[in-house]
Amino acid sequence: MTNKELIMERLDRIEAQIAPLAESARGLQELKDDMMVVAHPATQMLIKELQDVESSFQLEDLLKLTKQMLRSVKNITFALEQLENFIDFAKTAEPLMRTAVPQVINYLDDLEQRGVFRILGATLDIHAKLAAAYTPEDIDKIGDGIVAFLGLAQKIADPQSVAFMEKLAEIPSKLDLAVSKDCGPWGLFSACSDPEVKKGLGVLMELTKAMGKLKANGNGAACVEPPEEAEQQADES
Repeated sequence: MTNKELIMERLDRIEAQIAPLAESARGLQELKDDMMVVAHPATQMLIKELQDVESSFQLEDLLKLTKQMLRSVKNITFALEQLENFIDFAKTAEPLMRTAVPQVINYLDDLEQRGVFRILGATLDIHAKLAAAYTPEDIDKIGDGIVAFLGLAQKIADPQSVAFMEKLAEIPSKLDLAVSKDCGPWGLFSACSDPEVKKGLGVLMELTKAMGKLKANGNGAACVEPPEEAEQQADES
């Protein structure tokens, strides 16, 4: 084989190796031309939009933000994990909420129809009026009085007390004051022969005995006789 043939063979091998490179360069050039067609208007739009933030944006701020994000990678990861847990909870609770929310709405609507919210509003108005009319010290005194009245109501709630009050309340309806007459000592003496008067006097005596226990030394304590009077009564007995 002559030198000319060797050179031609080597040129053919080189041409075969260069051909793919040339095809790649041609493809890159076509891609570059296509990108230029798309990138030019995109670049113009980006420049136009960045003009709005040009006065507020500083490169140092971007670097600071980048550093802060790098320092807070653990916090960001934790926040994303919690967000994922919240999303899972929302997906789980969604079916329950679909059934619970209408029931709550119906319940609140029922309360509204029965006037519960209006009563609560009126109660708040009463509290506001009390606050405007009385001082906290007055409210404390009123509270003590209410507690005392509740204790009295508890005593009145005794079955015997209730029966007595009911019978006492029936007396005015049975009286006929039109037939009442003036009565002196002799009339009172003669009236004592009436069985009803005797029963009334017996009840009055029992009430008088019970009312004697009301006598106290100003604080509800039973009245204690002086020692001299007690000794005198003992000697007389």
